[in-house]
Amino acid sequence: MASFSSEDQAMLQAMLRQLFQSVKEKITGAPSLEFAEEILLHLEETDENFHNYEFVKYLRQHIGNTLGSMIEEEMEKCTSDQNQGEECGYDTVVQQVTKRTQESKEYKEMMHYLKNIMIAVVESMINKFEEDETRNQERQKKIQKEKSHSYCTDNCSDSDSSFNQSYKFCQGKLQLILDQLDPGQPKEVRYEALQTLCSAPPSDVLNCENWTTLCEKLTVSLSDPDPVFSDRILKFCAQRFSLSPLHMTKEVYTSLAKYLESYFLSRENHIPTLSAGVDITNPDMTRLLKKVRLLNEYQKEAPSFWIRHPEKYMEEIVESTLSLLTVKHDQSHVVSQKILDPIYFFALVDTKAVWFKKWMHAHYSRTTVLRLLEKKYKSLITTAIQQCVQYFELCKTRKAEDTLGHSKHCRKKQKTFYYLGQELQYIYFIHSLCLLGRLLIYKQGRKLFPIKLKNKKGLVSLVDLLVLFTQLIYYSPSCPKMTSATLSENYSPASMVTEVLWILCDQKECAVECLYNNIVIETLLQPIHNLMKGTEASPNCSETALVHIAGILARIASVEEGLILLLYGANMNSSEESSTGAHIIAQFSKKLLNEDISIFSGSEMLPVVKGAFISVCRQIYSTCEGLQVLITYNLHESIAKVWKKTSLLSERIPTPVEGSDSVSSVSQESQNIMAWEDNLLDDLLHFAATPKGLLLLQRTGVINECMTFMFNQYAKKLQVSRHKKFGCGVLVTQVASTAAGGVALKKSGFINELITELWSNLEYGRDDVRVTHPRTTPVDPIDQSCQKSFLALVNLLSYPTIYELIRNQDLPNKTEYSLREVPTCVIDIIDRLIILNSEAKIRSLFNYEQSHIFGLR
Repeated sequence: MASFSSEDQAMLQAMLRQLFQSVKEKITGAPSLEFAEEILLHLEETDENFHNYEFVKYLRQHIGNTLGSMIEEEMEKCTSDQNQGEECGYDTVVQQVTKRTQESKEYKEMMHYLKNIMIAVVESMINKFEEDETRNQERQKKIQKEKSHSYCTDNCSDSDSSFNQSYKFCQGKLQLILDQLDPGQPKEVRYEALQTLCSAPPSDVLNCENWTTLCEKLTVSLSDPDPVFSDRILKFCAQRFSLSPLHMTKEVYTSLAKYLESYFLSRENHIPTLSAGVDITNPDMTRLLKKVRLLNEYQKEAPSFWIRHPEKYMEEIVESTLSLLTVKHDQSHVVSQKILDPIYFFALVDTKAVWFKKWMHAHYSRTTVLRLLEKKYKSLITTAIQQCVQYFELCKTRKAEDTLGHSKHCRKKQKTFYYLGQELQYIYFIHSLCLLGRLLIYKQGRKLFPIKLKNKKGLVSLVDLLVLFTQLIYYSPSCPKMTSATLSENYSPASMVTEVLWILCDQKECAVECLYNNIVIETLLQPIHNLMKGTEASPNCSETALVHIAGILARIASVEEGLILLLYGANMNSSEESSTGAHIIAQFSKKLLNEDISIFSGSEMLPVVKGAFISVCRQIYSTCEGLQVLITYNLHESIAKVWKKTSLLSERIPTPVEGSDSVSSVSQESQNIMAWEDNLLDDLLHFAATPKGLLLLQRTGVINECMTFMFNQYAKKLQVSRHKKFGCGVLVTQVASTAAGGVALKKSGFINELITELWSNLEYGRDDVRVTHPRTTPVDPIDQSCQKSFLALVNLLSYPTIYELIRNQDLPNKTEYSLREVPTCVIDIIDRLIILNSEAKIRSLFNYEQSHIFGLR
């Protein structure tokens, strides 16, 4: 026999490992060694993959090579004996061959060889296993030793290691960890216990009876003076939030919330006052903000999965949060000496109250939040309103600008992450504003009003709150106030309030209840009243504030209920029609167009303000009722006059010379003028939405330019804004109802574009449709791909327009038509699709029947 090499030994070891791995479950489940041997002996009977094991294949091959020839000889002998007349069955032959083979010398030598090599292989595997085990034990001892000396190098995210996968957490082990976490234990022991806890699978920790006690122990340890130890506990909490079931995360969250609540209520902890501000580089403040941020991050993630769990879990999380946010200290009468409440720190890490937005999104959680706010935690809403009132009073006395200037000076001087008291007040104001704005969207949230404020007579109603928001737009400082977290976002008071009011405008039921009343509209129009009287709009009212007000008015006018309120006021039978919102807006817009308001003369923002208020007027005069109210102001003439003046200016802009310093300034100026010119054309175009308005547009003499502008917009395939009442199709239909409008559409190229698009869909089909099977015979009244073009052409071709387009024209009636020849006008469509009086016309069509039927329609 050939010698047994090291390669053969390694190969056999791999084969045995495969076999052992496959039968591992069967052997480990055996109650005794004898039973395990029985399993291996009968493996061929019980394992369907027995003959696929490499070790079995190796044995079969070795037996065949060693005893194959001898077995064949014995089989031949038995066969020759049978031919000579000795009758014996097949089973007898097998028994005889097996017996002779087992008694042979070759068989004994083979068994001796296999026994020797298997002993060598198994001993080698056992020795290697013992060496690996010894090496692993030494490594574990070394790791444990390193852990006890360097406790701040590892984090708690080791739960995917092989040690943790085989780690079984028992009651005794947890009790031992509880004892080791005691503050009286040495530092190394406590760190090692916490590391062991972090390494344990979440399910094992949760199933332990002492889990609640452990949670309380960890919460208490958060106040440990050692920052590394408290950080490790926070990491453990973060790990539970991301890996554990809701039952476990709920207990971790509520424990952390209760700890923070007791932290703020305890007099032993140093919590800064409003006058001292917050230095986030201070280690104590850093640790506190880490805990607040961890809670806030879970607040924003929890709504995505808590609907899959019992309601009581979600209710406990919500209640612990609201309880924390409504914590109040025994405050001094002096505002500057006020100790900061938890809500200030939550506002620092989540300025726009994203957590509240997510909690209010779904009915499942919103019901619980609003119920708890109404019954137990209404003070959260009260303090939010109080904060908005205080900031408004600050703005009204013009102290907000001084605060802003002082804040900027201090930031330039210090260049540290330090929040002044005024900045904290402002951040809390933004948080309160976003929270209240989200609350007003929902009916149950609005039912919380009216609300009684401390040190204020009367109740604050919904209208009072909306008036306050509106006044903040033009009383707040014009310079935006930023937080250091997201400098790219605009945190100016006017922008934030406008964003909230826009959201309320988009909710019809909310807008009717909150915004559509005379008091709010009059408050929005108050600065306009003052400007038209020649006085200052308000102490801080800027062009930007007026643009924000115009944006809100435009959204109100885009809805029928809001439009009626602007046209007639709350009392439609009132005789003072000139005092309604629509008249005031039209008068102000006309003064802006004629530049009769001296306060804005020379301002770079003047075109933007003009455009914003003309957009409000456009929402009004694009309806028949609105145009009837505004017709006396002749806005179409004023807009056309300004457009002609702007058009002349755009022609006079010098061509920029390459290399000149004035290239960028000239380019920016030309872009601004062109944008203003397009806005004016768009405003004029919307007069065509009504028959009377179309007549006024024709009288201005710029209908051709408006149609060209509309065609350019149509070619860009722009999406219609949600606040526009209609798109391009309505305007085209209205314009085409007159002869002058039809001619203007033809000159703009709009009709040619529609006909070309129709022919492409009808004859060629869409290029972007992948043909995977032959087209079926059409049975619909009209092909879907051509329906849009058909409707557009039908709406376009009114009698006055069709008369202007085909009068005094003859049919081409060519003798030959090219397949690539595309119609470009209405007379060509009649010639190619309707009057098919020659074979040449028929042969020029790819889809004769469909195209001819389309033309006859």
